[in-house]
Amino acid sequence: MIRNADYVFTGDDSNRLLPNTDILVEGPRISAIGKNLKADHAQELSGEGKLVMPGFVNLHHHMFQTLQRAIPLVQDAPLFDWLIHLYEIWRELTPEAVYVSSLVGLGELLLTGCTTTTDHFYVFPRGAGSALLDEQIKAARLLGIRFHPTRGSMSRGQSNGGLPPDDVVQTEEEILDDSRRLVETYHDPGPFSMLRIALAPCSPFSVSEKLLKETIALARRHGLRCHTHLAETLDEERYCLQTYGKRPLAFMKDMGWLGEDVWFAHAIYLNDEEIRIMAQTGTGAAHCPSSNLRLGSGIAPVPAMLASGVPVGIGVDGSASNDSSDMLSELRMAMLVHRIRASVDSMPAGEVVKMATRGGARILGYPEIGSLEVGKAADLIMIGMQKIGYAGGLHDPVAALLFCGDSHIVDTSIVNGRIVVEDGKLLSVNEKDLVAHANRISGEMLEKASRKTGLNYLSRGSKANSKLQGLGENVSVTPRLCGGT
Repeated sequence: MIRNADYVFTGDDSNRLLPNTDILVEGPRISAIGKNLKADHAQELSGEGKLVMPGFVNLHHHMFQTLQRAIPLVQDAPLFDWLIHLYEIWRELTPEAVYVSSLVGLGELLLTGCTTTTDHFYVFPRGAGSALLDEQIKAARLLGIRFHPTRGSMSRGQSNGGLPPDDVVQTEEEILDDSRRLVETYHDPGPFSMLRIALAPCSPFSVSEKLLKETIALARRHGLRCHTHLAETLDEERYCLQTYGKRPLAFMKDMGWLGEDVWFAHAIYLNDEEIRIMAQTGTGAAHCPSSNLRLGSGIAPVPAMLASGVPVGIGVDGSASNDSSDMLSELRMAMLVHRIRASVDSMPAGEVVKMATRGGARILGYPEIGSLEVGKAADLIMIGMQKIGYAGGLHDPVAALLFCGDSHIVDTSIVNGRIVVEDGKLLSVNEKDLVAHANRISGEMLEKASRKTGLNYLSRGSKANSKLQGLGENVSVTPRLCGGT
């Protein structure tokens, strides 16, 4: 029982903000919302001074990158240099590194209000084994977050005109076989599922056309969703026009990649007709404003997409391209960035909250999450509003989360009826030990990459480290193309 919350924001069709309200949770479900609820032997949580609202849904991430945040060498690098230099570190990924980085990324998401997340994992170094997504699943189960990992893939290494080193890509057969294994082993399509699998080639240009077609066919046979990066840069647009005579969305349409079971990360460079097609087909978009600004990629036309009916949600992306897994920070950025490109009233705080809750739930196909209603999943967060950062801002406590605040750490997170964050701390791991473990692995990976490449990753500016300058000069794709942000 959450007893006497100052505010309960339901996020339902009426967007109700209920004062002095109780919420009763039984098992994974919300069984009652109202005043002075009765329940014998219920564990009680005080809601006094707190806002209770639906947990957020994160639609795009690369958690293995949490071990490569704020590296001086690529802090100011464009996407091409950024990827080339970081691939040299990602070659050193191990199952332990994937597990620990997943704990870090998932933990930061839980602490900042996210209760359901995806992850796009696509780097499989030779010798590390193919069961790396299993390490992420193990981490998600320990922390208690609702998890929808996407089995990423890259089949075009440098020898075949791609950007990544050959020893971090896989054959089409390896990719499809492991995709089938993951679905058979882990995918739970039922209501209130805590684990579902999606399939996600890294980008249309890091895999073959054959793999794109076979991936979407495999996914649809099993009722899965599919995900990839699309329309992230102007270079990508130019490449598709030169290579296929078509823009990126038209190319993906030819591959069969449109529909309610597909969502694209970024979707920055879409014209009006393409936005109409996305809306007409129900194809979703993951808006990742911080990453797009961090790499100078652009600003997605989200207000126009929403006005046309495109399903849009929020993704933190990164972490190396965002340097953060802070979900609330991403909501604030999404609210602010469109006020420059569109207008100051183009992105109200309430619209962003809706994207981050019901928008993400719709795209992933979870009707039981995204709002607080009787019978729906007990995925909710509690934020203490009696803090100095919210003083004077309680005229609209939901908007205050984005406009105000001195911390993005929530007080409590409950997922599927289980308390996983309490008093602003993760319950299932020792955060201090986890941070030390992550920093050790991060340092070891950096040291190995530096030793092999001769690069000084602690020196700012990629031009000062020219060991890899020639790498990628003969790649058949343009610099900002082989995405994976």
